[in-house]
Amino acid sequence: MGLAESVQGVGVVTEERAGEQGPGPNDPLDPTGALAELARVVQAAQTLDEALAQLVALARDRIPGADEVSMTLVEGDRGVTIASTGSLATELDERQYETGWGPCLDAAVSGELLLIDDATTETRWPDYTPKARGEGMGSSMSVSLPTQPDIAGALNVYSRQLHAFDDASQRMGRSFAAFAALSLSQTRRYADARNQAQTLQEAMRSRAVIEQAKGILMAARRCSSGDAFDVLVRMSQKQHVKLREVAAQIVSQASEQPITSEGL
Repeated sequence: MGLAESVQGVGVVTEERAGEQGPGPNDPLDPTGALAELARVVQAAQTLDEALAQLVALARDRIPGADEVSMTLVEGDRGVTIASTGSLATELDERQYETGWGPCLDAAVSGELLLIDDATTETRWPDYTPKARGEGMGSSMSVSLPTQPDIAGALNVYSRQLHAFDDASQRMGRSFAAFAALSLSQTRRYADARNQAQTLQEAMRSRAVIEQAKGILMAARRCSSGDAFDVLVRMSQKQHVKLREVAAQIVSQASEQPITSEGL
């Protein structure tokens, strides 16, 4: 299961690092108030997809020069777009995935900010850049998501204009990328903890029904706990079903009618 499908409930965790109030318009680290707004909208989101959609939309509106924004995650050797503001960003991401390289992929794995200042003169990605120009791209900025466990990705900012991204754009891009990485990392930890809890609950339910079945077998066969467990194992192997399912069958049968040693 990929990251985009596995994590939900981003709203419960993202505000934690942002602080109770978050930075405000008078904060020298956030003079425009964009990050404070980002903290609010992401914190209010109900799902990860909704949070990421709001994040890239706000990045498009606040990063100087941006026409469209997307977010790439690299899982193994494959890139996937997990959020996008429109068809231009999605198409440009897909062109890079098709060729196997490009600024968004290279930024994701290198940890660098990669800028295409002028798509008409760019030579670093010859298989990608002509296709990007054909789609209408003039310049782009791919910002690596700061290192987090098990996450490699980039925030991709596209413009139809040449020379669209100045120093202010790059600073803002880094800020948005950092916030995105933090949100993804926290929600993954939240999802992992929830999945572990679900697994533990399932294991406890399985153990309970197996113990019930063992008790039924011990009473019917007048045998020890170990012998009853061996009977369950043999029945599981003979029927080619999981041990828990065999145990559930025995418990179900016992609840419907008296069970005898001959029936087992």
